[in-house]
Amino acid sequence: MRLLVTGGAGFIGSHYVRTLLGPGYPGCADARVTVLDALTYAGRRDNVPSAHPRLEFVEGDVCDRRLLRELLPGHDAVIHFAAESHVDRSLRSADPFVRTNIGGTQTLLSACRDAGVERVVHVSTDEVYGSIERGSWTEDSPLLPNSPYAASKAGADLLARAYHQAFGMDVSITRCANNYGPYQHPEKLIPLFITHLMEGLDLPLYGDGRNIRDWVHVDDHCRAVHLVLTQGGAGEVYNIGGGGERSNIEVTEELLRLCGADRSRVRYVADRAGHDRRYSLDDSRIRERLGYAPRVGFASGLAETVAWYHDHADWWKEVKHRAR
Repeated sequence: MRLLVTGGAGFIGSHYVRTLLGPGYPGCADARVTVLDALTYAGRRDNVPSAHPRLEFVEGDVCDRRLLRELLPGHDAVIHFAAESHVDRSLRSADPFVRTNIGGTQTLLSACRDAGVERVVHVSTDEVYGSIERGSWTEDSPLLPNSPYAASKAGADLLARAYHQAFGMDVSITRCANNYGPYQHPEKLIPLFITHLMEGLDLPLYGDGRNIRDWVHVDDHCRAVHLVLTQGGAGEVYNIGGGGERSNIEVTEELLRLCGADRSRVRYVADRAGHDRRYSLDDSRIRERLGYAPRVGFASGLAETVAWYHDHADWWKEVKHRAR
């Protein structure tokens, strides 16, 4: 099997690639991987092995049609992680999100069709559903995004669906809850707060801190994506939950405890525009049809994540200060 992984030098994509090359997925000991990554601020070449006999690394843009046409022939499947993904950045400027998330997905799907690469897993987010006051979203819930980031991912989802409906491409879509774990860029809540605490900085908590998210460890997410790649149905959407639904203040308090700090370090700041109040996924489809279940409990996963950032200060300091 030969796979093309877009965004394979980013947080989630690189975890998938490292696990695949491990090998960490049954039946993939001989799988060859091509990583395509533009190495923007959120991607790092050293997130994946510098040299591996089954890995080819290509620095390039998923919007580059000519590059994709050269690269895709011979690949059996594509896993499409590449995306602009930070809500706050999308509120400042939506243009890169529309270009990469919508334009890049269209370019990739078109190039896959031209090259005869039918199997595509498009990796999306629960944020496309908007906010839910009670209950949980199913895969049939309407898409009601409330940020430019979420809207761009919803547009990409609809393109993926359309390529299945119109051209019969074997495309599946995954929508995952909030991820956390090693190698996550320090702009996101958990690594931002961990690294702030390590630097002696206050924690800027939006609004009243009671926005609720479901949290899934990156390893569980990637394992679910691989299940969808190998067993998922054409045209199907799969929600991926983690069973770690908590308010932001609860997550913050747990981080304070793990880092030996107190609540005096919390600084409440003005809420961001269009801040969704609650996310909650019904992931019974992937559990019942593909046998998925999260393995990493939130408490243990968070403690391991804090320890990783403590042990890899050189990595996050370079990333954090480069982004600034």
